[in-house]
Amino acid sequence: MYRSHNCGELNASHINTEVTLAGWVQKSRDKGFMNWVDLRDRYGITQLVFDESRTDKAVFELAKTLGREFVIQAKGTVIEREAKNKNIATGDIEILVSELTILNAALLPPFTIEDETDGGEELRMKYRYLDIRRNPVKNALLFRHKVAMEVRKFLSDQDFCEVETPYLIKSTPEGARDFVVPSRMNAGQFYALPQSPQTFKQLLMVGGMDKYFQIVKCFRDEDLRADRQPEFTQIDCEMAFVEQEDILNVFEGLTRHLLKELKGIEVEKFPRMTYDHAMKTYGNDKPDIRFGMEFGELNAVTQHKDFGVFNSAELVLAIAAPKCGEYTRKEIDALIEWVKRPQIGASGMVYVKCNEDGTYKSSVDKFYDQEDLKKWAEATGAKPGDMIFVLSGPTDKTRTQMSALRMELATRLGLRNPEVFAPLWVVDFPLLEKDEESNRWHAMHHPFTSPKPEDMALLETDPGKVRANAYDMVLNGNEIGGGSIRIHDKATQQLMFKYLGFTEEEAKNQFGFLMDAFQFGAPPHGGLAFGLDRLVAILGGQETIRDFIAFPKNNSGRDVMIDAPSAIDSKQLDELSIALK
Repeated sequence: MYRSHNCGELNASHINTEVTLAGWVQKSRDKGFMNWVDLRDRYGITQLVFDESRTDKAVFELAKTLGREFVIQAKGTVIEREAKNKNIATGDIEILVSELTILNAALLPPFTIEDETDGGEELRMKYRYLDIRRNPVKNALLFRHKVAMEVRKFLSDQDFCEVETPYLIKSTPEGARDFVVPSRMNAGQFYALPQSPQTFKQLLMVGGMDKYFQIVKCFRDEDLRADRQPEFTQIDCEMAFVEQEDILNVFEGLTRHLLKELKGIEVEKFPRMTYDHAMKTYGNDKPDIRFGMEFGELNAVTQHKDFGVFNSAELVLAIAAPKCGEYTRKEIDALIEWVKRPQIGASGMVYVKCNEDGTYKSSVDKFYDQEDLKKWAEATGAKPGDMIFVLSGPTDKTRTQMSALRMELATRLGLRNPEVFAPLWVVDFPLLEKDEESNRWHAMHHPFTSPKPEDMALLETDPGKVRANAYDMVLNGNEIGGGSIRIHDKATQQLMFKYLGFTEEEAKNQFGFLMDAFQFGAPPHGGLAFGLDRLVAILGGQETIRDFIAFPKNNSGRDVMIDAPSAIDSKQLDELSIALK
């Protein structure tokens, strides 16, 4: 037995108990006649003491050779600690060591294994197995485990059945790029790794499984950013004989359960917001509603004077930033430069100070009087002490720019408290969106999403106005889950493929198996998938997902620890019938 206890469980009740511990040396302090070693494992830290007058000489000398991250076993007696440490659970005791075994010596690590480390991100990713020893990463992975267990518990209690679906599937052209896997036994042919188990979970509904879920790896070969990885994990779910409201109720329940069990937070309301309202009011389809700053459209109260910038704009948009009326000119100029960055792309910004005495001071006083500016304040809900910021230009571009400015201001003003959770549903998405380059319609979600029944006739006359039976759950400005009611009959699915530009032959080749299945009694069904990585990160108070994944890829999609992707042997390429250019 390597240990009788772990390094986080001993306390004053164990005094005079003989124990055996094992773990890593966090640090040691040699005072000549006395040596202290902090021993660490996953559960905590326990202090070991080696005393020249009380410890066997060989053990005492061996303790002096210990370096950081040595793996050791220590046997001894629990004694009361003179200088108690209230910052750790074992701070009332220490172990007077009688036997010491070095299980494995260690090189000096390339960065300090402490909460606040001196290692940069790329270095820590290269030595990820060392980074996992640090509390922030270790605790993030333990938190992820708790989330997954609570998900399984809740869904199992709701009669969902976890079913595994294949990883080697058929490539389809919809969505992001597939990762492809060559088949040695079928020369010149390829599997694809699943972007989601979409068609399989629909087939499970045809098979009568009724309620399915799976915590599953998915793969997308797309450009990366902080909240994306080439491989990610979904909480994938599907239900039969349901309408949209049934699904929203179940997964509101799951989200409430997670917030209560993991954060101790009760959430009563899950507001519903249409896609059109979200875009018009917040400039994106995943609004953060922890704070206000809703958009005010100013066309009607700005395009009547000689200010050409506004008169020529398709949209004049404003927000009121609370308590920013005291911003200095330097602070305002810095914000103007921020919106002019290429990432935002605004050509400039107009501002209005709302003075405490009810008057207004703007950067366009030459063109607009106090009555004009009062109307701007009314349109944005601005109060004395606030600052109004105005952008103008093409409608879609201006909304996107204002959305970015809103989030930046909220960050600067401390309005994005990670311990406050504001979920909502965004519903009534467009079914289709047009690719201007190819002049083709594409499914906004995927080609199996059902149109709203009342909008079916618009498919022939005005496809862009057809609403999808689709919904996204948004939490703190992040889409954490999305889904839809599915098409469950062959005729409607064929019609959808037609509007997406598939020929009958293409639709049959790629999705014939699904349409065939629909002919054998497919029930009405729908589902939803949560992004587990993102959900865990947000519940853990972070914006990025990387620290909640055991072995993540970097921004180039590389695993710098194992150096993947990498070249493979020419013999393997020959077996796969692949010739590199």
